Amino acid sequence: MKKTILAAFGGAALGLVATTQIAGPLLAQEANSDTSVYEQLDLFGDIFERIRSSYVEEVDDAALIEAAINGMLTSLDPHSSYLSPDAAAKMRVSTSGEFGGLGIEVTQEEGWVKVVSPMDGTPADAAGVLAGDFITAVDGESVLGLTLNEAVEMMRGPVGSEIIITIVREGEVEPFDVSIIRDTIKLTAVRTRTEGNAVVLRVTTFNEQTFPNLRDGMEQQIADAGGIDNIDGIVLDLRNNPGGLLSQAVFVSDAFLDAGEIVSTRGREASDGDRFNATPGDLAMGKPIVVLINGGSASASEIVAGALQDHRRAIVVGTNSFGKGSVQTVVPLQGSGAMRLTTARYYTPSGRSIQSLGISPDIIVEQPLPRLNEEEEAEERNQRSEAGLRGSLENDSLTEDEIQQIEEDRARAEAAAALREDDYQLAYAIDILKGLNALGPTAMVDE
Repeated sequence: MKKTILAAFGGAALGLVATTQIAGPLLAQEANSDTSVYEQLDLFGDIFERIRSSYVEEVDDAALIEAAINGMLTSLDPHSSYLSPDAAAKMRVSTSGEFGGLGIEVTQEEGWVKVVSPMDGTPADAAGVLAGDFITAVDGESVLGLTLNEAVEMMRGPVGSEIIITIVREGEVEPFDVSIIRDTIKLTAVRTRTEGNAVVLRVTTFNEQTFPNLRDGMEQQIADAGGIDNIDGIVLDLRNNPGGLLSQAVFVSDAFLDAGEIVSTRGREASDGDRFNATPGDLAMGKPIVVLINGGSASASEIVAGALQDHRRAIVVGTNSFGKGSVQTVVPLQGSGAMRLTTARYYTPSGRSIQSLGISPDIIVEQPLPRLNEEEEAEERNQRSEAGLRGSLENDSLTEDEIQQIEEDRARAEAAAALREDDYQLAYAIDILKGLNALGPTAMVDE
C-alpha cells in the first residue's frame, strides 16, 4: 500500500511541475480530448437509441450492449474479448481439467477460426484435426464475420451430438468436411512413460493438474527404472500444447532450473511488469533434457521452452512454435461476466519477446508424413544379410552371454527404428539423449 501511495504522489507532483511550465496548451489539449470522448459517447448513445426505435425487428437491449462491448475488445487483438456469464463459468471449469466440447484450442486470424492445436485423446484429435487448420464453417454455416466467442459457441453442443466442421488446410486444394462427435473432455495434463532409457513427459495442457502430474509421474518412472542413474535423460514433449495457466508454466520451468529468471511480463507501464525466478532444486538431477515443440506449441509452452533454452538447460527440437507472447488478465465484471484483456507481453530470460516470432528450435526436425508404400517398407525390413545365406559360417568367437547381449541391443535398436516410423521427432529426441549419455558428464551443458 505504501509503495502505491508513493508512486501516485510522485506522479501528481510531476504533473504539477509540468502544468506550471506549459499550463495553457496542456489544459486546452486535455479539454479537447475530454470533449472528443464525450462526443463519441453521445454518438454511441444516439446510435443505440436509433437502433432500439427504428430497426426492422425488435432488439434485445442487453445483447446490443454486449455486442458493443465485445466489438470494442476484439478490435484490440485476437485474444481480448468479453465473456458472458456462461462463457466465464465454462472458462473457469476448463482450467480445472474437465469440460465438454471437441478438444481444440482456437484463435482468430483474418476473420477465420484457426486451430492452435488439437488436444491429445479428444474427439478433434481422433478426427484428424491438425494445428494450423482453418475452420471456415460449422454445420454448413460460415463463421466469417463472427467473433471468436460466437464461433466457439456454434461448436458447443450436447455430449454425443454430431458436428460437421469445414476445414481449409495448407497443401489441400479444396476445403473438406470433418464429422466429430462431441464428448466430455477429460484432460490428463501430463502423461509419462519410458522409451528406451529416456523418460518421456507428454504435457498436453497447463492447468491446475500439470505440475503435480509431472512431478509424480516423473518420480514414478525414475523409481521404476531403478534410479536416476539408469536413465539417459528427459524428453519434455510440448507439441500441440496450447498453453494455459502462467503459474503452471513457471512451476514446470522451475522444476528443472536451480536459479535465474524464468519469464518476465511487461505492460504499458513499468509498474505493470512482473518477473518470475527459479528456486533451488532440479527434478532431473542434472540429467540432459530435450524439449519438443511445433507450430501448435503456444503461450505457456513457449514460456517453458524459452526458459530452458535460454538457460542452456535443454536442447529444443522440432519446428517453430506458435508465437503467442501476450498476457491476458481475466477481470470479473458485474452480472457474473468477465473481460479478457491483453495487459502485457511475455519475455524469455534473455529478453526475447515471444510474440509473433515464437521459439525457434536449436535443431529443426520436421515430422514427416506417413509412408504409404507398404511394399517398400516390407522390402527394407527383409534386407538380405550374410546370416541369411545358405551354408554360411557361424560366429564361433562369441559366448552365449555375448550373443544374448547383442540380440538384446538389436531388439532395442529395432524398437527405436519402429518409433522413428511412428514419431520421428520423438525418436530424434531420444537419440540425442542417448548420444549425450554415451559421451558422459563432459557432454552435459552447464549454465
